[in-house]
Amino acid sequence: MAPEARVEQALFQVKRAVVGQDAMLERLMACALAGGHCLLEGPPGLAKTLAAKSMATVLGGTFTRIQFTPDLLPADIVGTRIYKPSRETFDIELGPVFANIVLADEINRASPKVQSALLEVMAEGQVSIGGRSYEVPSPFMVLATQNPIESEGVYALPEAQQDRFLMKVLIGYPTDREEHEIVHRVSVKSPQIQELLSVDQWQALRTATTDVFVHDAIVDYAVRIVAATRRPAEFGLGDLASYISYGASPRATLGLVAAARAMALMRGRTYAHPNDVYAIAPDVLRHRIVLSYDALAADVTVEAILGRLLQTVRPPNITPNQAPAPIANTAHPQQVGQPAASGQPGQQSQPAQAAYPQQTAPAQQPPVR
Repeated sequence: MAPEARVEQALFQVKRAVVGQDAMLERLMACALAGGHCLLEGPPGLAKTLAAKSMATVLGGTFTRIQFTPDLLPADIVGTRIYKPSRETFDIELGPVFANIVLADEINRASPKVQSALLEVMAEGQVSIGGRSYEVPSPFMVLATQNPIESEGVYALPEAQQDRFLMKVLIGYPTDREEHEIVHRVSVKSPQIQELLSVDQWQALRTATTDVFVHDAIVDYAVRIVAATRRPAEFGLGDLASYISYGASPRATLGLVAAARAMALMRGRTYAHPNDVYAIAPDVLRHRIVLSYDALAADVTVEAILGRLLQTVRPPNITPNQAPAPIANTAHPQQVGQPAASGQPGQQSQPAQAAYPQQTAPAQQPPVR
C-alpha cells in the first residue's frame, strides 16, 4: 500500500471520533511523520485530549497519559532511583515517558522545573537518571495540551520549552453543523477507534518522509522566512522590527523543511512544493517569535505579524503550473484582518493557509539571503 493511502486510512479512522478539526488532525499526523512533537492549545472541551488519544491508538505502539498538576515532580515523569535494603543497592524505576506516544495533558499546570524535565527527552530521546542515560522507545512523540484562558494556578511554558515542539496548533470552536454531528455521534456511545499501524509501519512512514525530495529553492524559501523574523527591515518590513524581540531559531528552519516533507507525503507527492511550506509556516513559527512590549501595548498579535511576513517573502517558482505568490500587504499589523474599503491600505488579508490569490499588481521582490 502506498504511504499516502496508509496515512489517509489512519486519518479517516481518527475522524470517526473527532468531528471537524481537520487542520488539527492533519498537523498531528504531520508531526508524527516528521518526527516532531506537537502542542495543542485551545479552550476546554474542544477534543484536544480525545484527538491525541485517538491518534495514539491509530498509530500503534505504547501510549501513556500524564496529567500535569501543581504538585507533580520531575521524578514522577522521567523516573528515579529506589533503594533496595535487602540488596543494599539502588534500582532504576523508569517513568511514564518511556512510551512511543506520551500525552502531557494540561502541561501548563505543572511547575517550570517539571516542564523542564521534558527538555532532554524531547530533544535527544533519552533520560539521564543516576549518572546513566536511558533511551526512550523509537519512534517517540510528545503530544501536549494546554488551556489558554486561565491565569491562576498555571505556569506559562518558557520559550526554551516551546521551541522543542515542532508545531503549536490553535484549536477553535466547531461550526453549528459540526456540533450537531457531535451530539449525534458521541452523546449515546463514543465510536471505537481501531489500531491501523504498527510501530514498524509508523517507522517506515517516517523513513518515506525523509526520502521526499526538497529543492534548494524551497530550502532557501524556508531560510528567508525565518530570517525575516530576525531582520524584518531587510525584507521591507521595517515597521515590524519594534514588535519582535527575538525571531525564530534555526530549529524553525529545520522544522519548516521537515514539516513540508510530511505535508508532501500526505498529499501523495514525492517532492516538496512551496505551498507545503506556506501552509505549515504559521504552526511552526507562532510559538518561536517573542513579541516586544511595544507589540503587547499596541495589541499586535503573532498571527498578524506572520500574515504580513508570509505575504511579503516571495516563494520560488519551481513548477510551470505553480500559482502566483501572494501580494505583499503594506497594511500596519494592527490593521491586518480588519475590514477596509476596496483599494485602501488595511484591506483584509488572505488567511495564511489559503491558496495563493491571483497576482494583480507587481510586488517588490525582497533580497534573497
